[in-house]
Amino acid sequence: MSSGKSTPWALRLATFAGMLFLHLPLLFILLYAFSAEDKSFVFPIPEFTAKWFSVAWNDRPDIWPALALSVKVALIATLIALVLGSLAAAAVWRSKFFGRDSISLLLILPIALPGIITGIALRSAFNLAEISFSFWTIVVGHATFCVVVVYNNVLARFRRTAGNLIEASMDLGANGLQTLRHIVLPNIATALLAGGMLAFALSFDEVVVTTFTAGQQETLPIWMLGELMRPRQRPVTNVVAVFVIAITFIPIMLAFWLTRDTQDVAGSGK
Repeated sequence: MSSGKSTPWALRLATFAGMLFLHLPLLFILLYAFSAEDKSFVFPIPEFTAKWFSVAWNDRPDIWPALALSVKVALIATLIALVLGSLAAAAVWRSKFFGRDSISLLLILPIALPGIITGIALRSAFNLAEISFSFWTIVVGHATFCVVVVYNNVLARFRRTAGNLIEASMDLGANGLQTLRHIVLPNIATALLAGGMLAFALSFDEVVVTTFTAGQQETLPIWMLGELMRPRQRPVTNVVAVFVIAITFIPIMLAFWLTRDTQDVAGSGK
C-alpha cells in the first residue's frame, strides 16, 4: 500500500524535474536579456537594464534581413512539406504496390540521418548540378526534413481513419473533390496543423543544413550563432531569442484553441 501511495508523488517529482530541465534555460535567456553586462555572463546579474531591447530594435539593422529570410524559408518549406508529405502519406495509406515499405523508409531517412550528412549530400548535389546557392537552395534543404514530419503525422492520422468512409462518400454520389473537402480534410486537419507547426519550427531554427546550403546568406539562427562566436553585444542575442519565443508562442496557442474541440473526428478512433 505504501508503494502504491508513493508512486504519484514520484511521478509528479519526475514531471517537475523534466519541466524544469526543459524551461530553466529559457528563463536564463530572459534574465540575461536584461543584463547590463554586454560581453560576459555573470551570475547573479549585477545590474538590470532594458536598453538592449532598444538597441536590437533601432541600432542593429542586420537582424531584420536575417529574420525575414528565416520566416520566408520556413513558410515556403512548410507549404512544400504539407503538399508533398500529405500526398505521400495518402499514397502509402491507400495503395498497395511493390516497394511501398522501401519508399516509406526513404521518406523518413532524411530526418533520421545526422544533419551534417544531409547538408554535405545537398551541397555535393548542388555543386554537381552547377546550381548556385540561393534562397531556393535553402528551401530545398529544409523541405527534405520538413516533408518527413508532415508525412509521419498525416500517415498516423490516416491509419486511425476508417477507410470505408471514402467508399461510403463515393457511393452516396460525392465526387473526388467533395470527398476530399468533406471527408478527408476534416479527418486529417489537426494532423496537418501539427505537422505544419512542427515543420515550421524545425525549419526556422535549422543551423546545420542551412550552413551547407545558404552560401553567403544569413538566416536568423546563423546570425545568432555568429553573434555567440564573435560576441559584440551578447544581451542583444538574448533579446532576439526572447522575441522568437514570444512570436512562436502565439501560433502554438492559436493552434491549441482551434483544435481544442477536434479530438473526435469521424472515424478517427477506428
